[in-house]
Amino acid sequence: MLERLLIIRRLLAVVPLCALAACAHDSASQADMAALTAELRAMRDQQTRLNDRLERLERSNAVLRARSSSQAPAAAPSPSPQAPAKASSTAPAPQPSSNVAVPDLTVVKLKPKSEPAPALPTKVAVVEPDAEDVELFVSSSPEPSEPAAPASAPAPNPAVTAALDAEFEQAVAALRTGNVEPGVAKLQSFAELNPRHPRADNALYFAGLGMIGMNNHEGAAQVFVRLIETYPAGDAVLDGMLRLAECRLKLNQREDARALYTRVITQFPGTAAATQAEQRLASLSH
Repeated sequence: MLERLLIIRRLLAVVPLCALAACAHDSASQADMAALTAELRAMRDQQTRLNDRLERLERSNAVLRARSSSQAPAAAPSPSPQAPAKASSTAPAPQPSSNVAVPDLTVVKLKPKSEPAPALPTKVAVVEPDAEDVELFVSSSPEPSEPAAPASAPAPNPAVTAALDAEFEQAVAALRTGNVEPGVAKLQSFAELNPRHPRADNALYFAGLGMIGMNNHEGAAQVFVRLIETYPAGDAVLDGMLRLAECRLKLNQREDARALYTRVITQFPGTAAATQAEQRLASLSH
């Protein structure tokens, strides 16, 4: 770049002389002379600007050389981490400069001093009990020859179980043959006398159905309520809730019927009873 500027500077110095020589030998008019004079002035101005630019470039080049020479000592190898104190005492302090590169520092990790854990007291003094306490403990303990007998429920009598099953079947058969009132009475008596029998909840359910057949919806509702409250985990509770809702509708208790259908849907989702409850609840909404 500097060489090109020097060549241009020399050429500009020669151009005015050539122009004057041409004007001397040429018989140009006064207007041509004025034009040449103006052109010469313009060339001189351009030469002046080029000289200023060349001087600025030379100064910038000198500054860059000075910076590169000042950065050369910073590239020296850093002192070893084994003797940092000796290196710091002999090396001269570098001059602060914003353009000087900071060398990479070696990271030294110090391990924490390992100290043994404080010893914990592990010795416990053994104290022998008093003789009176030992005698009291021995006298209060049960004798090994007299173990306590575990309480067990008595085994059901097969004959009694068979008789109760036959009584239940006879009561249900009475409903089927048209003897509704005697069958309902037998079923209610069976559930009252044998509340822990596996078919006690079924006896209440069939008794309620018999009362519906006799158009006694009030009595049937009472029986179904007893079934739901006494045997909430029985296999007849879902059908009992649906039948109770039917009794509520017959007694013009629509809100109670809605509540029963909603209870079946929420407490027993996915069951056949819940499906029936949804259908009947939808019919009530129309």
